[in-house]
Amino acid sequence: MARLKDEYASRMVPELEKKLGTTNRMLVPRLQKIVINMGFGIVSKDEQKSLVDDLAAITGQKPQLCKAKKSISNFKLREGMVIGAKVTLRGERMWEFADRLISVALPRIRDFRGVSNRGFDGRGNYTLGIKEHTIFPELLEASAHSGMDITFVTSSTDNKAAKELLVSMGMPFAGRN
Repeated sequence: MARLKDEYASRMVPELEKKLGTTNRMLVPRLQKIVINMGFGIVSKDEQKSLVDDLAAITGQKPQLCKAKKSISNFKLREGMVIGAKVTLRGERMWEFADRLISVALPRIRDFRGVSNRGFDGRGNYTLGIKEHTIFPELLEASAHSGMDITFVTSSTDNKAAKELLVSMGMPFAGRN
């Protein structure tokens, strides 16, 4: 069982109950899924395969390819061309990924001062943008550099409770406001 999941059940739930002033454990926010999205645009087949393999190595799951919905001639984009990949993590893989991201990958970012407080959407979800996916230790050598968006989907309905959950998990917010 994942270390962060054990910690959530034993330490974070009672702590969040007190902070949020709820007596019902089912109202305590929990992590439902993590969605990782990597848009790489128009690249060669080799570069595309390399980026998809990198995403698979980072998440431990095969990515779903995202194709263009319509053609745009100015960008030399044709309908059906692969322009990105995404992975939805749930269960054990989700907890393992969250633990690796918070404790290993984020501290490897150069001049890291914390993640932005502005990534909340108003419904309890948090999105974090990473400029280079090479911060993950699973990648021994990455040929292409691409960014990714990581979305934490919580059961909370407001930003305050979702932020409390992420802070208790160890997410290093900048300034902590």
